[in-house]
Amino acid sequence: MYVCVCKAVSESAISEAVGRGVRSMRELVQDTGCSSQCGRCAPQVREALSEALAVHQPFLELVSVNRAA
Repeated sequence: MYVCVCKAVSESAISEAVGRGVRSMRELVQDTGCSSQCGRCAPQVREALSEALAVHQPFLELVSVNRAA
């Protein structure tokens, strides 16, 4: 489903951005352009980002542990 209609950014695009390394709203806006035009979608974008980070968290922790070793 589209979260940001102005920039045609979907929930799956946000999840993919997190998979590429996006970790904050600022990084997400830079990466996808979402919430950069009218800004009405910002609450929904933040929620989608939080959900994507939660889904990716186990993988992110594994990667950080492996890099530290």
